[in-house]
Amino acid sequence: MHREIRLLLRRWKIILLKKRENRRRLALFRPILPGANLKDRLIACCGAMLGLAATGLLCHNLLTHITSAPALVAPMGASAVLLFAVPASPLAQPWSIIGGNTLSALVGVMVAALIPDPMLAGGVAVALAIATMSMTRCLHPPGGAAALTAVIGGPAVAASGMQFVFYPVAVNSILLVLAGWTFHRFSGHSYPHRAPPKPANSHGTADPPARTRGGLTADDLDEAIRELGEALDVNRDDLSALLEKAELHAMERMHSGITCGDIMARDVVTVSPETKPEVARARLIEHAFRTLPVVDRRNVVVGLVGHQHLVGDAATVAAVMAPPVTAGPDTPAFRLFGPLSDGGTHEVAIVDGSGGLLGVVTQTDLLLVMARTNLLQSLESARSPAGPVALASR
Repeated sequence: MHREIRLLLRRWKIILLKKRENRRRLALFRPILPGANLKDRLIACCGAMLGLAATGLLCHNLLTHITSAPALVAPMGASAVLLFAVPASPLAQPWSIIGGNTLSALVGVMVAALIPDPMLAGGVAVALAIATMSMTRCLHPPGGAAALTAVIGGPAVAASGMQFVFYPVAVNSILLVLAGWTFHRFSGHSYPHRAPPKPANSHGTADPPARTRGGLTADDLDEAIRELGEALDVNRDDLSALLEKAELHAMERMHSGITCGDIMARDVVTVSPETKPEVARARLIEHAFRTLPVVDRRNVVVGLVGHQHLVGDAATVAAVMAPPVTAGPDTPAFRLFGPLSDGGTHEVAIVDGSGGLLGVVTQTDLLLVMARTNLLQSLESARSPAGPVALASR
């Protein structure tokens, strides 16, 4: 009996080891870059193929009579990887590609003319190319290959001399960037890459929006980067936007148990599109509301009206109402933090699948539910046997 148990346990151990080994092998094929997916990789393959083919064909058919140097140099292959696979990278922007390759080729040609030993010249050329690209804000990894090609590219490159810098390197780089710019107009990627704009303060003041005021600041980000002590291949503004979104998702996750349907007010005062502005104004004052939902005869929300909309001489509410902000009853309540903190939205209409009004959630409702959630978390922490210290260390 004991022998059978040992054999069974040994078999299970072998199975578990095989599963673990299979997971390790599969992990080798997972994308390393965050945000990478199969669709983007296939798009990058097509872009690199079309971009390099177009660059090579144009140079071969139009410019080969200028010099004996190759029509397309090898560093363009590495530039294409960055340009089409990671177009948001600072290393893949137009100035990085054109300036990095061209300046590095210039450094390589000059070093080759001064140092006869190609092995020594190659090392010096790449080192000086890195320094040059860093100082001119066009760091581009294939630039190192451009500098090395200028040194050990063979008789054709050596015979080209300074002309090698402009053709093929500069011309190749410019044409490749133009091909990338054209391709990314259709690929859905932003190129040249621009970081997402900072959310504006709807009140027109210099303060940041309320939803970002209590979170990460530019100083926090700079300090974290300094402490990390590594150069990151990501735009600083992109990194800031990513961390802000991650912070909001984390806060939403912590409050995900409460939905809009749990906290909405159901006895809602409304007006119709045909209501006269003075009637709507009277209802706002009577109930001390900032805004009222506008609903049609089917109780479908069609707009929103507040004091700021009722200052003109319009005949009906329909002429001055604003577009409504709506959400479903199953929407996590914390998702309303963004719209309700922009300064222009004071309540969100909660609607069913056909747009019918179910209730409203106001700024006050959201503040109360956040305060209640924090209080409950504090009470649970205090009641835990290990105390709040153990809870915070998890």
